This record gives sequence, structure tokens and C-alpha cells, in this order.
Amino acid sequence: MQRGSTLPTAPSRPCDHSHGCQVRDVVSREPRDVAHPPSITKAASEERQLVARRRLLHLRLHNAGLLDRSVLGPPVVVVFEGWDASGKGGAIRRLASSFDPRHVSVVSVAAPTEREARHHFLWRFAPSLPGWGGMTIFDRSWYGRLLVERVEGLIDDDQAARSARQIVGFERGLTEEGTVLIKLWLEISDAEQLKRFTERERDPLKRWKLTDDDWRNRARRADYEVAADEMLVTTSIDEAPWDVIPAERKHVARAIVLETIISRTEEGMRRNGIEVPVSRGVDYSA
Repeated sequence: MQRGSTLPTAPSRPCDHSHGCQVRDVVSREPRDVAHPPSITKAASEERQLVARRRLLHLRLHNAGLLDRSVLGPPVVVVFEGWDASGKGGAIRRLASSFDPRHVSVVSVAAPTEREARHHFLWRFAPSLPGWGGMTIFDRSWYGRLLVERVEGLIDDDQAARSARQIVGFERGLTEEGTVLIKLWLEISDAEQLKRFTERERDPLKRWKLTDDDWRNRARRADYEVAADEMLVTTSIDEAPWDVIPAERKHVARAIVLETIISRTEEGMRRNGIEVPVSRGVDYSA
């Protein structure tokens, strides 16, 4: 897709920019072009995070069958993608720390090993997928196929188009069997990314996060923008839409991430015919 081209038409609904926005909410613009939410204080966003984390814990225990042994909720998969230094790690830490470590898996995805590369690109992700009552968080995912592999020329345009169709089929297969698939793209501006890179470079305790590959990827940001825009449009489906999270302010983005996951989890439970437990006031703070 060329920069500035018009996206395919799709149903739309008003987008409350205090929360994340589905790709379909921004048709006729680039899919990552979301307005940033109104400014709120760090204290206010941290209060939102606390409330959201309490509700997430309630839902996690409920779906794991730990509050009611007669109920086992659907598998929940959360995929984090976005720019380097967009805050994925911080958001994942806050999400995962809401739960007992026994009740969630966090999978950090790197380049495929030599053995993994001999298989279909989706093969290596299957062992990490949760069963009923389980939850997995992916820090990066199979979407590396349409991002880094495409931009680095490891696959051509025809392979990218075929891979996008295969990903859609893979995700539809998961959701048809009950999986709640939540896909988040954390969006920051070029200027904000440079600011965060520079801060990391200057901080001896954060410098390890910054690699030569990060700088090289940043130099090719325009290419990644094209790949990301096309990926978000071609792989956002009704069963597993992309939610674009405005992440220019980390503390706000973290609250939005948690609240989006709550909303998507409850939506997936209803789709699977599972009654969503109500909040019980200060006990669960939904």
C-alpha cells in the first residue's frame, strides 16, 4: 500500500480516544493515525490501572475455573506489537503482574532458530497457545513475518500476501474453536521514539535495551510504516480485530491497554456463551 492511499471501506463506530481504536475506526486514514487521548494526570491513569488490574485478576481466576469449578473460560491470547520503545514491555509487566505466575504464560518472540526456520512460519507458535482456562501473552508474534521479514527482504511481496492470508486463516481457526484473540499495536511518533532511544542510550541501567538492530530499524521507519499499515488492514478481522493504542504517554497507554484487554475478554466470553461475572464493588473493582 502506498502512503496516503485510501483504505478499504469497513463498518465504523465512533472512537473514544481515551481508549484504543480498532483499525476499522480509522478508515479513510492510515490505520495507525489515531488521535491521542485528552491529557490526564499520572495519578489518575495509575488509579485506572489499579482498578483495571483488579478486574483482570477477577476475570482470570473466573476463566481458569478457580472461583467456580463448574466454569472454564475460553483460551485468551494477547498479542503485543508496535514500534521499538513504544512501551510494550512496561505494559506487559503490568498486565502479567496482575496474575499469579502459574495462571499466565509470557512468550517473548525472537528470530526463528535454524530448526524452526525449516518449518512453516506459524509452526513454532503452536506449543505456546493456551487451552481452555489458559492465557498466553506474546511479546511480538507471528506478525514478524509481515514486518521485519518483509522489510528485510527475507520474503517478497507475493510471499507476504500469502502469509497474511495464512495468518487470517490461522486466527479464524483459533477463534472458531473459542480462543479470545486480542491484538494490540502500540503507536508512537517518530519524534517520541527518538526521544526514548536517546534516553535509553544515556541511562546505564536501560542501555542494554537498545541494540544496533533498533537503530537500523529506526533508519528504515518509512518502510516499516508501509508494512505495518498494510498488515493492520489485511489482518484485522471481525473475530480478531487490531486495537491501535495511542502510546505517546506511557502511563496513559498502560491504562488503555489494560482496559482494552478487559473489554475484549468480556466480549470473547459472551461470544462463547459464558456469562461475564459482574463486579462486586470494592471486592473486585471492575
